[in-house]
This record gives sequence, structure tokens and C-alpha cells, in this order.
Amino acid sequence: MMWMKKDGLWHYWPLYCLAVMAGFAFVMGLHPHDRFDWMLENVLTFLFLIILLWSYKHFRLSNVSYTTITVFLMLHTVGSHYTYSEVPFGWWIASVMGVARNHYDRLVHFSFGLLLAYPIREVFFRITSARGFWGYYLPFDVTMSLSALYEIIEWIAAVTLNPSQGSAFLGSQGDEFDGIKDMAMAGLGALIAMTITALIDWRIKPEFWKEFKDSFKVKYAAPLGEVTYEKYVRNNRRKIRTV
Repeated sequence: MMWMKKDGLWHYWPLYCLAVMAGFAFVMGLHPHDRFDWMLENVLTFLFLIILLWSYKHFRLSNVSYTTITVFLMLHTVGSHYTYSEVPFGWWIASVMGVARNHYDRLVHFSFGLLLAYPIREVFFRITSARGFWGYYLPFDVTMSLSALYEIIEWIAAVTLNPSQGSAFLGSQGDEFDGIKDMAMAGLGALIAMTITALIDWRIKPEFWKEFKDSFKVKYAAPLGEVTYEKYVRNNRRKIRTV
């Protein structure tokens, strides 16, 4: 295939994405609006990039996934540069919508679901062989879980830091339901991404509906929990007694 050619454009696409992201992050990190908030916002970004670099050799994702990840990280980097509540593009959206709130953070949370659900699906598909319904639902579910985890991290940081720093990092702008709305936007983005993916699969895969129905078939008839534990103990009783 084209992307597998050692001298082909697609083979080195992840490196191009990394170069673009690194250059963009460098520029956005030169004179941020709030240096402490910029550092705080990018802790998870830095850790995420380390994981991507570490996994590249052993578990290379598709170029589609690397592209969507890069776009999301660039959107996040813009937010960390200005602080989310002060991004100029967000104020432009507010003027168009006729509202007083900067909604750039909502856009990034929506993008989190829209752009990262597919890479998450790729991991499920290739490692756990998730197929059919579960191949679309589990990425949506994990995206929502990660969004909730991020909101918890934001909350912990907000109550740990001094009020001004916590407020800048939280970016709630006085909305008591900010975290819930952010998670809803991430969920909506993931739902759209998985719906589009399912429609493409339905179009190009003749076995789409068969695979979808087969994914609901019970693979192991015996229940788990105490039944599995009892079976394990029965089969290993002699070993357990000698311990």
C-alpha cells in the first residue's frame, strides 16, 4: 500500500504531524496570556505526546488518527495560549451568536469527542477486536469517561490553586453547569464521529449488518462472578491447599 512505502509521503505522515504540532506549540508558548495557566493546561498534552511517541514503533495508528489528534491538540494549544475564556475566535463566535459568553471551550470539548473518538475506536478495533455495535459504542463510552475524568482533574486543580489561577484553568465563566455542558459537547462530538464511521462502514462493508447482529450474540454461556470463581477453586483446590 502507498503509506507503507519507505519513501512515500504517507509513510512519514505522523512525523509531519509531529513537526507541525511541535512548531505550532512552540509559537503558542512564546508569550502566553498566563504562563502558569499555559503550563497547567499542557501537562496532560505533554504526557499524551510522550505516550504517542512511545507507542509509535510498536503500535502505529493510521494517518487519519494522527491527523485528527494533531488538529485537536492544536485547538487545545490555542486555548492554553490565550486561556480558554479569552480566545479571540471564541469572542467572534459570541458576537455572531449574540451571547455574552466565550464558547471556545465548548468548541474544544466538542472537538475532543469528534476528533479523538476515531483513534480510540482504532485502538479497540485492533487490540480487543471490538466489532459491530461495540466497535462504535465503546469509543463513545470511553470518550465520555475521559471527558468526565478531565472535568474531575479541573475541579481538583480549581480547589487546590488560588482563586484566580483556578478560575483561569477551570474556564467556567460563572456557569455552574459548565462541567456538565462540556461533557455533553464531548459526547455529542463522539456520537457524530461514530455515526459517520458507521455510515461509511455500512457503505463499504457488505457484511456490516451481519457483523452488527453477531456482536449481540452471547459468546460465553456460563455467567461470570461466583460461577467462574467456584470453577477456578474446584480446578485448583490441590494447589490452594499446598500454599
